[in-house]
Amino acid sequence: MQKRAIALLAAAFLAPMLFGCTNKEDKNPPAVRFAPFGEGYATKPDFAQLEHQFPLSVEELYKITPKNLALLNQEEVDQIYARLSAGPIPDGPYEGDLFFPKGGSGKLRLSEIAGGGLRGLLVNVAGTKLDLIGETLWKGKVFYRQDRLLRNRIEDLSALKAAGLVEESAETPLQKITVKGKDQWLLFPARLYCGQSLLDGRRESIIIDYAFTDQLPGYRKMPDMMGGRDGFAIRDEIRMVRPGLYLGRAYIDRSFVVNFVLYNDEVAEAAKAEFQKTGAVQEDCWGGTQARAVLTATK
Repeated sequence: MQKRAIALLAAAFLAPMLFGCTNKEDKNPPAVRFAPFGEGYATKPDFAQLEHQFPLSVEELYKITPKNLALLNQEEVDQIYARLSAGPIPDGPYEGDLFFPKGGSGKLRLSEIAGGGLRGLLVNVAGTKLDLIGETLWKGKVFYRQDRLLRNRIEDLSALKAAGLVEESAETPLQKITVKGKDQWLLFPARLYCGQSLLDGRRESIIIDYAFTDQLPGYRKMPDMMGGRDGFAIRDEIRMVRPGLYLGRAYIDRSFVVNFVLYNDEVAEAAKAEFQKTGAVQEDCWGGTQARAVLTATK
């Protein structure tokens, strides 16, 4: 029973990261310009030079969708991310998808990242069980902009409850949100702030930090501890592609593990006309010493 409980706990938090991919509804990759590159690290372009030579246009940004990013290789995804800025810290519920780039296996050498101790035990015990329930659990995130907090949306708690991993407590009741007519529970709290990107240090990203999740409102040891410093030490960072769409990178103990997107169709539609006209948005984080250039149709 103990091994089964550990496996389910690992699956609840990690399986979306390991196995969750988008349905590739878009059959073609986004028509975005990239700097040439080769296989070796020395062939990768300098991000400052990349942005100077190939600034993204508003038209290009609207060719990027949550689906077609998975048709790019990792270097191309990185080149897009490096030419983005943080934009505004989101507010409210966002849908989420995780994706492995073109050519990726969809598998991670997680045991090498996790190392020993609790994290290594969780990975080794869970094994192939990670893909059995995780993809049905994670449905996105809810941002609390004013409080600089975030929680993850979990739609199905039955497997976790059956294993005794979600305590029922009158003092700390399970928080719930209804999105598009479906009830979803809010677990895995994280802190929101602006901070240096682990990929591109020229400007800040929005950081989603689970390190001190045990100090945040609504925390419950099971299963929230998985994301914190005593678990997998999860740290995400996101930048805005365009209003309502963010591109993110997930790290375990500062090791990159997977890309993801967050999107809100209502936010996207409300801001579309103005952004297409100006290419400008509110920036909540430091924009760096190299100002980001976004080309509009009038330039």
